[in-house]
Amino acid sequence: MPTYFIPLYILGGLLVLFGLLALLARIRGGRYLRPVFAFLARVPFMKRLLAKASTAALERQNPELASAIRKLERSGAGAATDPRRAQAALGRLTAEERRAYLEAAGEQGAMPEARNREERRRLERMQQKTAPRRKR
Repeated sequence: MPTYFIPLYILGGLLVLFGLLALLARIRGGRYLRPVFAFLARVPFMKRLLAKASTAALERQNPELASAIRKLERSGAGAATDPRRAQAALGRLTAEERRAYLEAAGEQGAMPEARNREERRRLERMQQKTAPRRKR
């Protein structure tokens, strides 16, 4: 086997790998590709690359939501579990960012649950403020 065929074998292998990934992405909406990326996300440098690519895609698709997520990540992990910290973190967002975040959280079903009636009403008022108003 001549050594000058080695680059062709490498390119051919990469082409087959890329084709396989494209095929897996097309079948059932990427159902079989998700475990592959879940495995790749365990590798530290791949995790950073995937996070960076995901953030870039979100910034292109919905810049307000990307900005809101960045601000909420800066608030720390306590904002996800403690309703008061979550309320304070949501208070730091602009109206557009809050609207985009609440819309995305509503779609995902990840709205923070209030502990008591007062917090529940405060969250409802915040949602009513950010809800798009109909023009008559």
